[in-house]
Amino acid sequence: MRNPTSSSSLSFAPAAKPRVSSSSTAATPLSEFGREMQAGLARSPRSISPKFFYDAAGSQLFDRICELPEYYPTRTELRILGECAGEIAEQIGPNAEIVEFGAGSLTKVRLLLDALRAPKRYLPIDISGEHLEAAAERLKADYPKLVVQPIAADYTMPLVLPAPMAGSGRRVGFFPGSTIGNFEPEEALAFLQLAARMLRGGGLLIGVDLVKDPGRLHAAYNDAQGVTGEFNLNLLRRANAELDADFDVDGFAHAAFYNAPRQRIEMHLVSRRAQSVSLNGERFGFEEGETIHTEYSHKFTVEGLRALAARAGFRPGAVWTDPEKLFSVHWLAA
Repeated sequence: MRNPTSSSSLSFAPAAKPRVSSSSTAATPLSEFGREMQAGLARSPRSISPKFFYDAAGSQLFDRICELPEYYPTRTELRILGECAGEIAEQIGPNAEIVEFGAGSLTKVRLLLDALRAPKRYLPIDISGEHLEAAAERLKADYPKLVVQPIAADYTMPLVLPAPMAGSGRRVGFFPGSTIGNFEPEEALAFLQLAARMLRGGGLLIGVDLVKDPGRLHAAYNDAQGVTGEFNLNLLRRANAELDADFDVDGFAHAAFYNAPRQRIEMHLVSRRAQSVSLNGERFGFEEGETIHTEYSHKFTVEGLRALAARAGFRPGAVWTDPEKLFSVHWLAA
């Protein structure tokens, strides 16, 4: 898949009123993904939540992204967690229950579990239930004394967690990968407020990508192998498979660039030509250059994240970073 060579090479058409027309196909009830995709195509500018990236194929593609040489966040965060695991474990305390938001492949939590003293239970939450169940089974085999209870759910929505187990210590949230950056600022605050209430008496361990040289950021989201592009385009393949849509995947291109004034990476799917797409009995017209916005990845300063956490009701504590200050891990007491 072709990636743009630089952000300046992109030319997006101005936002226009979406062209929607009825089709003779009878509309059928849609899943949450279907409802949000239909609403996202009807609005201007068009957009869809990045949470829908993570079907089984998307989760596997993201695992590949994490191994790319250009994609520094994963290996840098793993290094911080590995080198500072003892100090982090001291903050958390013994017999903890760990709640991981957006658990994915359950790779990073292993460093945490290895350092903790007698962790009691692990509650991974992820929207991709199939991928989560498979990863949880592998973790159970490797940690036979740990109660592993996966929860297939949207962690950005209010949910009721199981009651704490007898003899458990603090309930601690784990939110690695700088996923907090995918939210708009007001959404990030709302999520942290929700987490602070859910984890009251415990805390949150959160990984946060830091502001840095735009060139390094551009390379991380426009890898030479094109895996990030395939990850982005997989959203259209998923819509075709699950929603009976008719996206011509080759008719769209991956585009990612750094918006410096807003300190965020923006990812889009760009229509290569004038075309139309059918979804649930409606057709949506695209002009050449029109986009579907698929993801933000906001970058933070250490001070900015601490201020946001305090507004949400946390008490900011220790912060760990790598020598280059590419990434940070924060302890927030709830």
